[in-house]
Amino acid sequence: MSSTRRVEVFSAGCSFCEDAVELVRRLACESCDVTVLSMSEPEVAERARSLGIRSVPAVVVDGKVASCCADRGIDESALRAAGAGEPLGKR
Repeated sequence: MSSTRRVEVFSAGCSFCEDAVELVRRLACESCDVTVLSMSEPEVAERARSLGIRSVPAVVVDGKVASCCADRGIDESALRAAGAGEPLGKR
């Protein structure tokens, strides 16, 4: 068993991401290894995709996407239901 908990924050560098980084760092204990990963780096973006991350900020703890960060992101059916892609006057 590892002696550290690996906590990764996937970030785009925006103010929301910085708030998430600050929160994770504040919550981190002495056995937490916190790493901030920039989504502008292709290998980071590819890893995020492989984990199922669809929006940032996102936090991964010991290789699993935290429940607060799962199942988020843009969804085509939800956009269409809101009227995106439909000319005005069609509703």
